[in-house]
Amino acid sequence: MNILYAGNYKVFDGVMTSMLSILKRTKVTEPFCFYILTMDVSDIKEEYTPITDRQIDILSQAAKKYNPDNQIKCIDVTDIYNREFAGSPNEQCYCSPYTLIRLFMDMLPDIPDKILYLDADIMFQHDVALLYNYDVTNYEYAAARDHYGKYLINPNYINAGVLLFNMKRCKETKLFEKARELIKIKKLTFADQSAIIRSTTSKKLLPQRFNDQKFLHKHTVVRHFSKRLFYLPYPHTENIKQWHIDRMKKVFRYNQFDDILEEYLDWKEKLENE
Repeated sequence: MNILYAGNYKVFDGVMTSMLSILKRTKVTEPFCFYILTMDVSDIKEEYTPITDRQIDILSQAAKKYNPDNQIKCIDVTDIYNREFAGSPNEQCYCSPYTLIRLFMDMLPDIPDKILYLDADIMFQHDVALLYNYDVTNYEYAAARDHYGKYLINPNYINAGVLLFNMKRCKETKLFEKARELIKIKKLTFADQSAIIRSTTSKKLLPQRFNDQKFLHKHTVVRHFSKRLFYLPYPHTENIKQWHIDRMKKVFRYNQFDDILEEYLDWKEKLENE
């Protein structure tokens, strides 16, 4: 199974917790390959530096604990980004330039034909195979609806934080090429997500349990800790991630991920001590 993340050195906490949730909740015996796209664009902002070699080493140790054949592959796309998107209208997008770099997937020979892209603020409550084994032969990708977008924008508006890609199909339809052209010429509300949606030819809609952005039901497979609207004590938004452990427990009162977060803290301590 092939899993893809993207980000700078700050993505470590998300990737580690998300990866551990996959490894600890999945029953399959075949190995995983976790891809991480990163880059150095510190000329835009000082903190925009790549995930470090030491962080990759710790992630690799954690993955191989579950299966010695598990792999972590880090791909630096700095040169591609500078060639394709430097100075584009979406460089200062709503999140960071790192949200854009998954749009290079078709340009990277190491990316396999089937791959699951995940935002770093994703936790699996159940086996990833329930999602990964969906048949996307006739689609560019499979995705679930966006919790707020399906009400405010379009009933079938998808959230791009969980995308099961059929890369062969994407290359045939030029999904990523079209999305990159949009990024280069037009300022988009949600940058990469908007570009992907506008460039889509065929998508498979998944049940909400594969990208639940607000609740954690017993049947929820993927809990996405995205920014959420709260109505009490007054209408406001909060961006509580799974690695904000104390805050997450206080607000959401989850204990389903305790074993995962406990192991994450052990690995983080090892990283910081060394």
